[in-house]
Order: sequence, then structure tokens, then C-alpha cells
Amino acid sequence: MKLGKDMTNTQIAELLRAIAASYQLKGEEKNRFRIIAYQRAADAGEHASSELKDLWDDGKLKEVPGIGESIASHLDEIFRTGTSKHFEAVMKGLPPAMFELMEVPGIGAKTAQKLVSELGIKSLSELEKAAKKGKVAGLGGFGEQSQSDILKSIEETKGRTKRQLLPYAAAHAGAIIEWMLKNKLVKRADPLGSLRREASTVGDIDIAVATDHPVEALAHFVKYPKKSRILEKGDRTASIILPGDVQVDLMVQPPDAYGALLQHFTGSKHHNIALREYALKHGMSLSEYGIKIKGKLNKFSTEEDFYKKLGMDWVPPEIREDTGEIETALTHKLPNLVELKDIKGDLQIHSDFDIETSHDLGESSMQDVVKEADKLGYEYIAFTEHNPSKSKHNEQQVIDILKRKKEAIEKLNYSFVKNHCKSVKKVFNSLEIDILPEGGLSIPDTALDLLDFALVSIHSSFRMERNSMTKRVISALAYPKVKIFAHPTARKLNEREGIELNWQEIFEYCTKNRKFLEINAEPSRLDLPDSVVREAVKAGVKLTLGTDSHHKDGLKNMIFGISVARRGWAEKEDIVNTRSLKEIEKMLE
Repeated sequence: MKLGKDMTNTQIAELLRAIAASYQLKGEEKNRFRIIAYQRAADAGEHASSELKDLWDDGKLKEVPGIGESIASHLDEIFRTGTSKHFEAVMKGLPPAMFELMEVPGIGAKTAQKLVSELGIKSLSELEKAAKKGKVAGLGGFGEQSQSDILKSIEETKGRTKRQLLPYAAAHAGAIIEWMLKNKLVKRADPLGSLRREASTVGDIDIAVATDHPVEALAHFVKYPKKSRILEKGDRTASIILPGDVQVDLMVQPPDAYGALLQHFTGSKHHNIALREYALKHGMSLSEYGIKIKGKLNKFSTEEDFYKKLGMDWVPPEIREDTGEIETALTHKLPNLVELKDIKGDLQIHSDFDIETSHDLGESSMQDVVKEADKLGYEYIAFTEHNPSKSKHNEQQVIDILKRKKEAIEKLNYSFVKNHCKSVKKVFNSLEIDILPEGGLSIPDTALDLLDFALVSIHSSFRMERNSMTKRVISALAYPKVKIFAHPTARKLNEREGIELNWQEIFEYCTKNRKFLEINAEPSRLDLPDSVVREAVKAGVKLTLGTDSHHKDGLKNMIFGISVARRGWAEKEDIVNTRSLKEIEKMLE
């Protein structure tokens, strides 16, 4: 596994999981807590809303929940020197190919080790060749289905594009915009492209600057203190590279024509093509400098004036995808998209209550999460820890654990929430429950009575055929206490494709039975995808927003769930948790 000074969060998470796997494979199960520590640190890096390298630059690496003193010191060595003596020693003696194979979804440490040792695999491409020749199926414990799943996962891995997750790109852009606005000659600065449209993943970062002094503004940009190097600098544009090989391109425009530049480079390509075709039919020509009519260039300082000149309402950047927004803007019937201020509560949060789950625990106490929710002005929140591990508990033990959790929530509601007189008026006792392959739930039916409501989700057997998967989900939603289908496609951005579902069948079931689909705001998920949100809204399905937070700071990620909702044309009424506490209690009955 290659180490380097400019490792991204994804690379660091992969490294930390490789270290945990190395301890496990070297028979150091006695160091179980060390293995868990590395796994939790990997999760922390993956869930962080800022790059760990940037936090290290600012001296804040040790403040990241889940990254303790020891792991922070090893990461410090990597960021300073590009290597870690400790990590290299831990991985010594294990074949490098094993770590490469572990990057493929579904291939764990022991499986990777077996493939390498028994088939002599030295690379991912060799594994693909061996699987295509049927050699994997012949190994003990594998078979045809396992071989087929491995081939499909390899194909997905090869097709991955290493784009940045939206929150990371937004953090980079935000820091650069803040830097640019320190220069008094800069009047305004904005992100462009897919970042301004708030797509789930972003390639290069593009930024626009309004100024009458382009030379000075560009000179200030290339002095950005966190850059790795300057790529190029011209009269109107400049490019720099940030740690992690992130490219940032900046362009300048005089303030009186800034609106045209902002519109032109926000895109999308399809939106701009359709807009240009409309303009040409009406005797107008569009460019980044303005609108030309009968040979005369009209400049625009704002986008609103630009669109108004075309006879249409301003189109929010999130929906500029040529999916009907131009026609709708011309008839002045654009949706009133949901906003962050509309949200009254967060309906998926994981606390540190020890529910003895096989999934990852939260890292903040219930009390600390409530305090954070108060700061956000929420009326209510739901604690939705993963269900207790099915393989490690019998039914009575699961019920006993959930009774303890219910008592903790009741105590919180009747003491802390009731007496502290802040915005949060109720904490819901919920649970995120695994949907078993046959459609049942991974807790006893009687345990559901201990909950206010339940979320269900897919965490295993992702490869099921579409109709079977659809039946599996609907079977789980049929339980009366189940109200929300959480992160419905189960996708992991840049890592795992979503499951296959018959969405029209899911939509129909939800609308008839008062079930809700979640928009999960966790940065690596952002699930439902915006395209499915749009279809759900058209079908009349109600949606919930949850941050899937595993630390109190994760509650701030709600803005990214809002981005997905807006890209899916969702309005306030489409989102369940824009309702008041009284209204949502009725909806969750």
C-alpha cells in the first residue's frame, strides 16, 4: 500500500483498515481493542467533513473523534515524511496484492489472503483473469456465485472515478473563497460547475471572482498558503494544486459582467446548450460576457438579470440539468425548493449508547447530541442506533438491551429535555434495523413494541436480483412500527454501486401505506440519489432527512441532504421533518 504526504481521507481510511486487517491476520486477536480502534479511526476519517491533511495543517488532527493519540502520531509522521515506520512494520510480511484486493467491495482480509496464497495472485488484474477462467469457484468455501460476485465487484472498482465527495470539495472551495475575500480588491467569489450545482461528487474545483483588478486578484490566489504548487497563471485565469492532487481553477471577471460568467460556468452543459438554442431562436447570442442582441452586448452583474432578459425566472443552480427547468422557468412555475431553515429535526442519529451492535457505534453521548441539536434550533431528534448483533445475542438479550435504551431515552425526555428549556422538545426512541435476505428484521417482533418507530436498511446481500430485492424491502416495510426505508440504494459513493429495486413498486407501496424514503445526508452516501428523489416527488412519496451522524458534529451535514433534495426538485411539503413536533408525531404513529 502506497503512503504519501498528501493522502486523501479515502486513502487514509483504506490504510487504517489495512492495518486493522494486518493485526487480525497476524493472529493478534488478543489485541482486539487495537483492531477496533483502527477500524473506528478509519470510519472517522471516512465520515470527516474536512480533509484530515487540512486538519493536521491546522493542528486539529487530535480533535477528530475516533482518532486517538497513538494513531494521530502515526498520521503525523506520514504527513511530515510521507511514510510511517510503525505501519510498515505492521504490514511487513503480508503480500502487497492482498491490500489491493481488499479495496474490492466484498473481499475482506481473510478472503484476500486466501486468494493470494492459494492462487498466487499478485494483482487485481490477475484475480480477474483467474475468476474468468473459473479458478476462484474451485477454491474451498467459494463457488460459482462467489466468483460471479467478485467479477462484478472488480468491474465496479475499475469503473470508479476518483471524484471528491461534495462536502470535501465544498470545504476546499469555502477556504479558498474566504482567502480571496481577504483581498479588498475582490468584490465577490463563488464556486462554479458541479460544485455550485451541489452534485454528490465533484472533479476539479472551479471558482469565479468579481474584480476590477484581475492581476492583483490572481496574484493573491496563487499565494494561497495551503497549495502544493502553482499549475499555471494567465491574464484571466490561474490554477493551483492542493494536497491530494486536487486542482483548483480560478477565473476573474469585471463586476458589471459577473452574472454572465457565473451562469455560463455553473452549467450544466446540457442546461447551457438548451438555453443557447432558446436564445438563438429569439435573436439572442449567449456567452460568458453577456447576451448579444442585434450586435450589441448586454452585460449583467447578476444571474437574476441575465435570466430575466431571456424572459424567464432565475433557475436555482441545483436543477440546471435540462430536465424541464427552462420550460418551467418560462412559465414562472419553478418549484419553491426546500431550504435548510425548513428542517425541524434530524431523523437518523447514532449515539454512544452501548447497544452491542455488529455495526459501528456512535461516538457522542445522547446529552451532547441534544445540546448540538439545540444549537441548530431543532424541535426533535431521533436516536437510531443499529440493532444489537443478531449473531451474538439471543432474543431475550436483544429485548433487554432495547429496554435499557428505552429507559435511557425516557430519562432524557423527562429530565434533560424537559428541564433545560431549549429548542429540542422530544427525543424519539428509534432503531436502524437490518433487513434480512428473506425480508424479515434482525430483531424479535416483540422488540419493536419498545420503539417509537423504526428505520430499516440493507447492510448485506447487496447482489440480489431486482424483483427479489424489491420483495425483500417491501416485506420489511410491512411491519407497522417500520416507517422509514433508510439510505435506500445502500450505495457508497466512489466505493459501491446501489442495489437494484423496482422503484415504481416501492413508491406505490409507500404512498398507500404511509411509509417514507430517507435522503441520507452522510457524505459518502447522499442516498436517495437526486434522480430517484425527483421520481419519488412526482409519485407523491414523502421523504425524510437524516444525517446518519455518528458524532454530534455530523448533525451539520444536514445541508448536504438538502442539496440532494433540491436537486430532486423537492419542496418543503415533500419532506416529513419540515413538520412541527405535533404533526410528525401523528405521521409516525
